[in-house]
Amino acid sequence: MKRFNDSKMTLLLLAFVLTLTAGSAKADFIFGKPWNLGPVINSPSADVTNCFSADSLELYFTSIRPGEFGAGDLWVSTRPSMNGPWGPPVNLGPAVNSPYQEGYPSISSDGLTLYFSDDWSGAPRPSGLGGPDIWMTERASRGAPWGTPVNVGPPINSSAGEISPTISGDGLTLIFASNRAGGEGSYDLWMSTRATIQDNWGAPVNMGGVVNSGSYDAEASLSSDGRALVFTSDRSGGSGSWDLWMSTRTSVQDPWGPPVNLGPWINTYEHEGGPAISADARMLYFFSSRQGGFGWYDLWEAPIIPTVDFNSDGKVDIQDLLRLIESWGKDDPSVDIGPMPWGDGKVDEKDLEVLMRYWQQEILDPALAAYWKLDETSGMMAADSIGANNGTLVGDPIWQPAGGKLGGALQLDGVDDCVTTEFLRDPSEGAFSVFAWVKGGAPGQVIVSQVNGASWLMAGASDGALATELKSSGRTGKAVKSAVSITDGAWHRVGFVWDGASRILYVDDIEVAKDTQSNLAASAGSLYIGTGSTLAPGSFWSGLIDDVGLYNRAIKP
Repeated sequence: MKRFNDSKMTLLLLAFVLTLTAGSAKADFIFGKPWNLGPVINSPSADVTNCFSADSLELYFTSIRPGEFGAGDLWVSTRPSMNGPWGPPVNLGPAVNSPYQEGYPSISSDGLTLYFSDDWSGAPRPSGLGGPDIWMTERASRGAPWGTPVNVGPPINSSAGEISPTISGDGLTLIFASNRAGGEGSYDLWMSTRATIQDNWGAPVNMGGVVNSGSYDAEASLSSDGRALVFTSDRSGGSGSWDLWMSTRTSVQDPWGPPVNLGPWINTYEHEGGPAISADARMLYFFSSRQGGFGWYDLWEAPIIPTVDFNSDGKVDIQDLLRLIESWGKDDPSVDIGPMPWGDGKVDEKDLEVLMRYWQQEILDPALAAYWKLDETSGMMAADSIGANNGTLVGDPIWQPAGGKLGGALQLDGVDDCVTTEFLRDPSEGAFSVFAWVKGGAPGQVIVSQVNGASWLMAGASDGALATELKSSGRTGKAVKSAVSITDGAWHRVGFVWDGASRILYVDDIEVAKDTQSNLAASAGSLYIGTGSTLAPGSFWSGLIDDVGLYNRAIKP
């Protein structure tokens, strides 16, 4: 479809969308790159376990920095607006903090009750039921001082240990961790409810084997709508010792789904814990011992981003709006983005509202592992717009600053020109996609390949139709080839997608080939752009290549 800029027609399309009947869908979102909260918040000591007021103007956290009353105190930092800077942290003082340890704060939505637990690594406060226990402190107004903490008492606390409380947005659900009898592991997540905020808490119920494991499961944060739970666990399947995991549910009446690891952008080989989801569900906060911090543990933030660039072409435009229209009333898991970020189970004006916030913006998919725009004007380096995976030019490719499909492009001679990169992806390790714009080429020539591995994207040797040699391990694996030629001299957006069960080829965002596979063969080689995996004569691309993107997820253009 040609580029569309007619604002009147856009308004007509929007009006048409609003008249359609809503249907059920599932949200599609991802976590963006984490950023350190900086030296105003973080210190050379340990800064951990945090929570936010509903308006996101107060940040409560635990720190062992100088100026504390015990071995770990609660501190608060404030800011004048959502976009304003955080002020210097202030200790909550001796009315709340004690010579013992206070941690895991969770504040009610009205900002008047603060829950926390003691003894997170030491001796408990006096007057508790066991150790550690959950406590709460109250204040008369947002500007008033916090009162003396009181033990929440039974049935929440027991002779065992209770830690890391999180209060729901409506104040009627309390989720916490305990090592009491009846659990799945060392510490489990438990849930207590009450009919009104004036009622007593009911008997806690273990959240069960779907959420809990035989390991440590604690430090949970509940989204304000009650449909997402992020928590800390050292269960198997993570990136390091302690990772962040997420469980979601369609509504507060539905059961929790199996937890999913938040992946390598959030989790590292270091320790991640103490998550907090902002009230508007646009940001995830947590602590980590990863590199790039100011102390032993630092507080970090990562955006929660809805996938609004539905066809992953780097911008939000009429193509994405048409996808939204096409999916209206259908169970399409890629377009239920409103309210942000996990949707509400139906595709309606709320999803349209989120989409229009990003209208005509350039969007770099957070799932991009590497993205070579190939817009340079000179030099021997192809910059990676996502990270440090820059490519190196081999031979004498010619930069075409004004000759690309999107900006510039790289002209290859079909003889010995290519781009090399470091190792980026083992095809056997889960879903991924690779897309590129190409023009020219000839049968048998290769767009992307892996050293000592397979040609990921290529023109078939007989007719120039898009093909891939990525296949399952063993003798049964075979290449897959489409019937659509890409060597006709026109620009084409070509792509390969592996969703964990199927191989899919795309030409100009249209599926042109698909088959089922049990796996893909492993490979640890670096990548070539513009030639085959062995640099064989005849495999070098003769033409233009532009905007090569490698994604750590299955893309649906």
